[in-house]
Amino acid sequence: MRSDVIQTLLVANRGEIACRIFRTCRDLGITTVAVYSDADDGALHVREADLAVRLPGAAPADTYLRGDLVVAAALAAGADAVHPGYGFLSENAAFAASVQDAGLVWVGPPVKAIELMASKTRAKELMAGAGVPLLAPVDPATAAEDDLPLLLKAAAGGGGRGMRIVRELGALPGELLAAAAEAASAFGDGEVFAEPYVERGRHVEVQVMADEHDTVWALGTRDCSLQRRHQKVIEEAPAPGLDDALRTRLRDAATAAARAVGYRGAGTVEFLVSADGRPYFLEMNTRLQVEHPVTEAVFGLDLVALQLRVAEGGPLGATPPSPSGHAVEARLYAEDPARDWQPQTGALLALDLPDAPGLRLDTGYTGGDTVGVHYDPMLAKVIAHAPTRAEAVRLLARALERARIHGPVTNRELLVRSLRHPDFAAARLDTGFYDRHLAALTAPAAGRDPARAALAGALAAAVTATSGGPAPTRFGAWRNVPSGPQLKRYRSEPDGAEHEVAYRTPRTGAPEPHDAPGVRVLAVTPDRVTLELDGVARHFTVRADGDRVFVDTDAASYTFTALPRFTDPATHTEPGSLLAPMPGTVVRLAEGLAAGVPVEAGQPLIWLEAMKMEHRILAPASGLLTALHAAPGHQVEVGALLAVVQEDPAAIPVPEETA
Repeated sequence: MRSDVIQTLLVANRGEIACRIFRTCRDLGITTVAVYSDADDGALHVREADLAVRLPGAAPADTYLRGDLVVAAALAAGADAVHPGYGFLSENAAFAASVQDAGLVWVGPPVKAIELMASKTRAKELMAGAGVPLLAPVDPATAAEDDLPLLLKAAAGGGGRGMRIVRELGALPGELLAAAAEAASAFGDGEVFAEPYVERGRHVEVQVMADEHDTVWALGTRDCSLQRRHQKVIEEAPAPGLDDALRTRLRDAATAAARAVGYRGAGTVEFLVSADGRPYFLEMNTRLQVEHPVTEAVFGLDLVALQLRVAEGGPLGATPPSPSGHAVEARLYAEDPARDWQPQTGALLALDLPDAPGLRLDTGYTGGDTVGVHYDPMLAKVIAHAPTRAEAVRLLARALERARIHGPVTNRELLVRSLRHPDFAAARLDTGFYDRHLAALTAPAAGRDPARAALAGALAAAVTATSGGPAPTRFGAWRNVPSGPQLKRYRSEPDGAEHEVAYRTPRTGAPEPHDAPGVRVLAVTPDRVTLELDGVARHFTVRADGDRVFVDTDAASYTFTALPRFTDPATHTEPGSLLAPMPGTVVRLAEGLAAGVPVEAGQPLIWLEAMKMEHRILAPASGLLTALHAAPGHQVEVGALLAVVQEDPAAIPVPEETA
């Protein structure tokens, strides 16, 4: 029997997954090696590794996607094995082959299996031969109205890149071109195929683990239906609401898929389950999945440890352990769901979650790190495991609610509200969840009170300014003082609402709110304020960083920017200015776009790529493009002026009553 005992492992990845693999390596006594780009100098995965090798540059194409540099780094560090993590080169057959050609152990599936599953079109042909249920492909050239809606997908790669839903036949040619262009940009392969789009379908997958001794484990099911831009947001195991016959069919199909390609190691077979319970093969991911922790929690396994065992030639047990309980995972992203999921960047001042039995945090960041523009905006994964689904969901929602996350805007509140949504609680799940509910989930939430949170921030700031932060000052009545009220103005993030706070600062004692009925101040320090609000004592934790103020309560979190008393006219921009909503790279312009050309309201003009996502900049009104400052390849900062559209008054509809 082959035995390659791994002593030193290089992880050809970054961030959360690198840190997670290092954790298992430490438990097993394996020396760890990180690789890092210039943008990741000092990142958490570099700090946690025993050794680290720099990959010069910042863009993924120059660093983490350079297989030759990664192999050279492994050899330079004395590694004897390489783990690819997920993303980047994890499903690149040529990279896997180059690792093995260099005499290193590849902690992944056989090269042949990666090749067979690399193209979704070829994979579907292979699965048909193995008896795995499939959706019939549709030839876009002959598609008719009866074939709609269609789903266009990139044959190579995943993560939602190159994916389009087509509901009108006339839109098909343009969407094919757009999907092919995005696929070519993301994966170097512009092949796109079409298949029927299943309305209200569920994304259900099966984790498989296989060894070289003909053992294949099918480790239950996961539901990953809650997605944005075809990328997963909340996952759970086991997938709820499936009958025993469907679970058995999914496990059998996943096992058949793994055996059909001679699979080894960890992999995931993904299915689309229609509303009437029929499963269809989507793809096989020949790597560890982001959502693998929910399977680990339910089965009591360490899938990375099993990957290493299989790579060393060791066997799995005859049968996997029995599952227990339910696990739910939420992906915490630095993004603004209310603004088209725009990724956010900047200093992450705090990332602290409560510690409780059943909770797990997998992250690539700690407080003090910076979220940059070059990589995926995921900050962390939060996982909850409990005896029942309802208990796991409650535990996860409360943990996220109580978390202290200071810095860029995140999707934290969306996650909490999603977990508590009646459809999610009742396991009414499908991939259109956010299409239907996003507006309601991002609307101002009941129970939030930003005005009183701003008051707490102002009182804490006043204490800091007047006395440098004394011991708690406690009092229970108002004071009559001759001084007039002081005013502070705050803008809340991300909604931009402004709040004005009035308070008085007496010669002795704590600052007092002015004209705040129903509010009684119980205690104030620079970092903690206790207010009695309508008879209920509530605590506010306050942290200031420059002109930003972070206020956390028991059930909500607020971010404010302190504003000057008067607006600076220099901050105004020319009407019709198109500003970059995030730092990124201009990847393309609308055909024929140039200063002096007419544009229509809502017309896509400029495409930006940031943090693995493509964002369209639309014309705000019909009129004339009077200036164009963007060009393909340009790196732009947030707020950069990209173009100016001068609105054409003739294009403004005239109200009927005045026509």
